[in-house]
Amino acid sequence: MLALALTGCGGGSGDDGGGGEGELAGASLAVGSKEFTESILLGHITAVALEDAGAEVEDRTGISGSATVREALEAGEIDMYWDYTGTGWVNILGNTTEDVPDDLYTAVKEADAEQNNIVWLEPAPFENTYRIAVPQAFGEENGLTNMTEAAAYINENPDQGAVCAASEFINRDDGLPGLEEFYGFEFSEVVELDLNLIYTQVGEECNFGEVFSTDARIVSNELTVLEDDKGFFVEYQGALTLRQETLDENPAIADIMAPISAALTDEVITELNGKVDLEGQQPRDVAEEWLTSEGLIE
Repeated sequence: MLALALTGCGGGSGDDGGGGEGELAGASLAVGSKEFTESILLGHITAVALEDAGAEVEDRTGISGSATVREALEAGEIDMYWDYTGTGWVNILGNTTEDVPDDLYTAVKEADAEQNNIVWLEPAPFENTYRIAVPQAFGEENGLTNMTEAAAYINENPDQGAVCAASEFINRDDGLPGLEEFYGFEFSEVVELDLNLIYTQVGEECNFGEVFSTDARIVSNELTVLEDDKGFFVEYQGALTLRQETLDENPAIADIMAPISAALTDEVITELNGKVDLEGQQPRDVAEEWLTSEGLIE
């Protein structure tokens, strides 16, 4: 199944870059990602930076599902991909959304290294967490600004309580099931959609929808993000993950990626996501343009 999931996720890097002079000259690396825009974009940012340092990079971006891309990393099908601290804590390490440590990154980094020999490089300052959103007009009309108010509204108006969500969110403990239990309500209907379709269908098929907090389509589709006022959602700070053996063989990866990660703020990643989702630019082109404009590659 893993081999099937990886099929068609990309062959080469998109051009013949890499393999020349540089800190990673002679290295051959496969960069993966999950299937949504931000993850694919982060994969291309990583690939372009590694190529600039001389590596030959295979593009394996666009693998469907967190579990599948993580399995690919552990199996050596890919050498690295960006993941999120909340996913690491709950889905990879098997913890609950309760009793989350204050320094989640350090807890995830140390536990994953000890248990699985996986390295989490220094995280970027952006956080891309799950949120529930509603159409602006619907939210204003019904006084919905946070999840407590939304839960009360859905309990009182079950015929208005449909949610659009992707399959992964529907089945994750840190997603829909945990959210409903934590706030004491249940959506009356769950409409499963591809993640990329949700933003345009909130207000059409559903009054509520799963969104990612750094997605530029929240603004373009005039959605209001409901505050997680009781703090259910775990912190989802992005970081590049790779096997310890890969880093041991190519220690320069950490130094190359450190300034890049540090530059990826909430504002920056949201703008870059928008260039892909709203302007129709290709992720690799966006990655190259940003890295060059920031002086992070030559």
